[in-house]
Amino acid sequence: MDMRTRVNEALKQAMKDKAADRLSTLRLINAAIKDRDIAARGSDEERDGVGDAEVLAILGKMTKQRQESARAYEEGGRLDLAERELKEVAVIEEFLPKQLDEDEVQKAVLAAVTATGASSIRDMGKVMGELKSRYTGQMDFGKVGPMVKDQLCSNGGC
Repeated sequence: MDMRTRVNEALKQAMKDKAADRLSTLRLINAAIKDRDIAARGSDEERDGVGDAEVLAILGKMTKQRQESARAYEEGGRLDLAERELKEVAVIEEFLPKQLDEDEVQKAVLAAVTATGASSIRDMGKVMGELKSRYTGQMDFGKVGPMVKDQLCSNGGC
């Protein structure tokens, strides 16, 4: 079952269960997907809407935004709002694949460097592209970038 169908099925179930908070978050997910569909409508390959990889990227972005908001609310003493944001994160993460742990990320970086034949820091874009094509939604690419840079520099490419 593709991501769009999973979200829609969860949305219907939340309506049946009268789970207002969950329903609200699922509607936000659906709206974000539809926004991306509309933005992609101009290109020929996106006639059926965005694919699962793009949906995973949307969900990852939504998760990151809510975590940052929750942190800001906590710092501002608004624990009620922070809690609401974290509940939304929990709903969104139901649709994301299992996050890779530190060792798995390191192995993925090594494999991507080897697969692309990267030898210097100039090849960082190739490596990141390889990682994004294989591990979208499974790792935080903001944290992976420095790991890739360190790996390429340790190979003498800096």
